[in-house]
Amino acid sequence: MSRVPQSHLDATAVNRPLRGRAAIVGAATYGCGEAPGMDDMTLLVRAAHAAVADAGLTMQDIDGLATCSVNASMWTMPVIEHLGINPTYVDGTMIGGSSFIAHLLPAMRALEAGQCKAVLVCYGSAQRSATFGRKESVAARRFLDPQPYEHPYEPVLPVSAYALAAARHMHEFGTTREQLAEVAVAARAWAQQNPEAFMRDPLTIEDVLAARPIASPLTVRDCCLVTDGGGALVLTRADRARDLPNPPVYVLGNATAIWNRQISCMPDLTTTAAAQSGAQAFAMAGLRAADMDMAQLYDAFTINTLLFLEDLGFCAKGEGGAFVQGGGIAPGGRLAVNTNGGGLSCVPPGHVRH
Repeated sequence: MSRVPQSHLDATAVNRPLRGRAAIVGAATYGCGEAPGMDDMTLLVRAAHAAVADAGLTMQDIDGLATCSVNASMWTMPVIEHLGINPTYVDGTMIGGSSFIAHLLPAMRALEAGQCKAVLVCYGSAQRSATFGRKESVAARRFLDPQPYEHPYEPVLPVSAYALAAARHMHEFGTTREQLAEVAVAARAWAQQNPEAFMRDPLTIEDVLAARPIASPLTVRDCCLVTDGGGALVLTRADRARDLPNPPVYVLGNATAIWNRQISCMPDLTTTAAAQSGAQAFAMAGLRAADMDMAQLYDAFTINTLLFLEDLGFCAKGEGGAFVQGGGIAPGGRLAVNTNGGGLSCVPPGHVRH
C-alpha cells in the first residue's frame, strides 16, 4: 500500500460523497457448473431476469446496463435486444474478471446524476459446455487480442503468466509450494459448506502437490475451474433501495487500477494494481483491511490470493504464505476468504480465457 502515490489517494476524495449512496438490491446466478445446450447469452438473460425479480422490479424498470464479453466487442447491443430494454446508461468496459467490480463506480455516478434509476450488471459464460469453448477462444484471442511480447513464445496463457509470478514470489520471499496449496485447500473447505459449489470432494495439501503439473510451480489444483454460469445484480440509489423488498447492500468503496496487460510489462511480478485500487477503495469507504471480517478475492490461481492479501493490506508484502499457513483463510481461520469456494472450487468467471 505504501507504494501508491499520495496523489492517487488524494484523488479518492472526489468519490467520498458517493459512499453508501447506491446499493445492491437484487442478485442471482443461473446455470453455474455445467449448463449443456446453453450459450453465454442464455445464461446471462436467465440470471438477469432472476436478479431483477429478486429486486422486486420488472425489466421495464431497468434503464442502466453494464455488461461485457471476452468474445464480442459490442456485447451490450445484443444484450439490450435480448432483454428488451432501452437503457439511458450503458457500460461495456471489458478488463477481464474484475470487469463487474469496475462497473460499479461509474454506475453509481450515473445514478447520482439522475442519468438512470436502476442499473443491471450482468454476465454469462458457457465456457465449459459451448462448442466454441475455452480452447477455441484462446486460439482466437491470438488474432483478436495479440500480446506481442509473449505470444511469439507460445505460452499457455494465463497460467504461464501466473506461474512466473508464483516462482518469483517463492524466490524473493521464500514462499513454499505447501503455502500455495493452502489456498486451494482452504477454498475447497469453504466449498464443502456450499451445496452449489462445483467441486466439493476432500482436498489435502498433498493432493494439490501431487496433481497434474500445468506450469511450474503450479499444478491443476492451483488453477481455477472451467465452468458455465451466469450472474447478475441490480444497483439503485440508496434512497430508492429502502423501499424495495431486500435489505440493501450499500456500496461503500470502489476503485479500479490498471498497470499492465501482459505479465512481461509488470514493473514487479510480486505487486499488483490491487495495491492502488485497494487503497483507493478503502479510502473512499473510510475503512482499512483490519476492519474487514471477510474478503472475496479473485483466485484464478493460488498465487493470486497471496498477492491480493498482501497488496490489500491484510499482511505485509512477502508474508502472504505465512498468513494462509495452517488454515489461516479456511473456515475457523484468521480471515474468511472466498467463502463460496472461489474460482478454485465453486465457479469462475469466463474472463480468464486470455
